[in-house]
Amino acid sequence: MEHTSGGHLTRRALLGTTVSGLIVSGCSSLSSGPPERKPVDPQVALLGSLIAAKEQMIALYQRGTLSGDATATALEPFQERHAAHLAAFRKLLPPDAASSPSPAGTPSPAPTSAVSVKKLRDAERKAAAGRPAQMATASPALAQLLASVGACEAVHVMALGRLRG
Repeated sequence: MEHTSGGHLTRRALLGTTVSGLIVSGCSSLSSGPPERKPVDPQVALLGSLIAAKEQMIALYQRGTLSGDATATALEPFQERHAAHLAAFRKLLPPDAASSPSPAGTPSPAPTSAVSVKKLRDAERKAAAGRPAQMATASPALAQLLASVGACEAVHVMALGRLRG
């Protein structure tokens, strides 16, 4: 550093020290590890969880139709509506997110036994009850879709209550 005869630091010395410090700190901040992953868009994360939940609901309905009786036949339109919801959720995924795996992890095991109408009704009730909280964090388009899906699930609860099985 340059000093004047009065023992003061000159502007040139101060500027040189500052620039040197910035260069050294810039070099030391370079990471030798892999680049940081881009944070997941909250809407994409929400859509991923919605898709996984719909896949599970469809799997429940598939188990509900295993008996082959009149109740099983009556459940088919419910399953079809859930498949339509699933398709609508998938349409909202950005193209680069469509190829990513769903957050559910492992796929559901192959259906082995029939599921009761009561269990389906409880699953519908739980799904419909969760929609308002999901709408609070959703984009306007997704919130509208969630409102429609939640209304459909609420109607399913009532309709399943009329089925015997």
